[in-house]
Amino acid sequence: MSAPHLPKVAGIDPTVPAPAHTAEPLSGLPTPPIAPGAMIQDRLAGWVSDLTTLHELTERLIRTGTVDEALREVLRAGAALVGARRGMAVLEPADGLGPTTTIGLGLAHADIGTIETVPRSATSYGRILDDLPDEPLAERRRPGAVAVPDLFADEGLDPRHREVAARLGYAASYAVPLVTGTAGRLGAAVWLYDEPAEPAEGRRHLVGLYGQYASEHLARLVELERGRARMATIAEELLPSRLPRVPGVRLAARHRTGPQGGGDWYDALPLPEGALGLAVGSVSGAGPSALAAMGRLRASLRAYAVMEGEDPVAVLSDLELLLRLTEPARSATALFAYAEPAHRRIVLAGAGHTPPLIVGERRTEFVETSLSAPLGMLACWEAPSVELAPEPGETVLLYTDGLLRRTGDSMDRAFARLHAAAATVPAADRSDPGAVADHVLRTVLPDGGTGDEDVVVLAARFE
Repeated sequence: MSAPHLPKVAGIDPTVPAPAHTAEPLSGLPTPPIAPGAMIQDRLAGWVSDLTTLHELTERLIRTGTVDEALREVLRAGAALVGARRGMAVLEPADGLGPTTTIGLGLAHADIGTIETVPRSATSYGRILDDLPDEPLAERRRPGAVAVPDLFADEGLDPRHREVAARLGYAASYAVPLVTGTAGRLGAAVWLYDEPAEPAEGRRHLVGLYGQYASEHLARLVELERGRARMATIAEELLPSRLPRVPGVRLAARHRTGPQGGGDWYDALPLPEGALGLAVGSVSGAGPSALAAMGRLRASLRAYAVMEGEDPVAVLSDLELLLRLTEPARSATALFAYAEPAHRRIVLAGAGHTPPLIVGERRTEFVETSLSAPLGMLACWEAPSVELAPEPGETVLLYTDGLLRRTGDSMDRAFARLHAAAATVPAADRSDPGAVADHVLRTVLPDGGTGDEDVVVLAARFE
């Protein structure tokens, strides 16, 4: 029977014997005194080193801009502090308002799923999240922290936990809460050791300080994420819940809301005699006020389109007058198209808006529209309309300038990128306006783009 192994402090193996060449100290000789100044200098040097380390880690953390990025940085920094190579962070705000996520370090997605099959009450991070009392094996070394120096030494270890730990190859854990005084509990982070171990007292103190700072930073990111989610929800509620079905044309729309919630919008409404009104626009500004202005402008355009939709210039002229009278400090761009699918005829007018794009088997070209100022910029807006006749199977793309600005390129290069993306739509996707819009978005903005602008794409394929 092998002798029981002792838990070790991270980085120090107590089972390693002293070197054989080390001589025993001679008895009877006085021990040289240690100068008090040297002890103070050593202690100060240790403090300076710890503060430098903490400063570097927090500097890296503050540069993260999303919850997932921050959690990954917390895991990397904590692993360096406690001497572990794997870990897991669980974000689960106590107020239940979200967002919730789980991020791993050195763990595959399947590994995280395997760990989550263990009853939460049997895990160190679960006891923090559920605020459960410590079991005999778990020790609280800092306020709220849970150290489990040797999992397999616990005879009462949950069988499922024993099985998972053996399968993934970890034998100890150290977990800390992510909590603030104002936001409450946000989640927990746990680091896993390959062998029985626990962090030294100094390292526990450092990771505790780092955890406090990280929790405050995470609380700010959580509030920002919630604000973005609320803005996206409001924006989606102000846009059409579904597109109309009109014989002779198929429609698809894509909308990406910026972090601050911009005022980009689209609309499609059936008009008398089988006609169809298509509109896209963008209101200046961001945030709740821009969203409210967007909702008012879209509702007004729908009313004008029903009354005089066959004349797009009149529709935009009325819209400009309304905007100038009700919101003189705001401007907007807009494009309205009156379509007769049965005759494959479109009459459109734009106010400071980007030109539509025709995508077909034989051509990919921008519609030549006259230059005009945005709504609200001049005392009286007016611009001539443009008429076009799409061929059967061609798709007309209406979009907002956020699609171009998110590329980070100059406008000329952004237009060229958009044209190239539309020209390379696979033949199998040209019959589906949604597939055309998706291909354009993926090609123009492969990583989502660099800006914060809203993006709207409205595709109409004529049969």
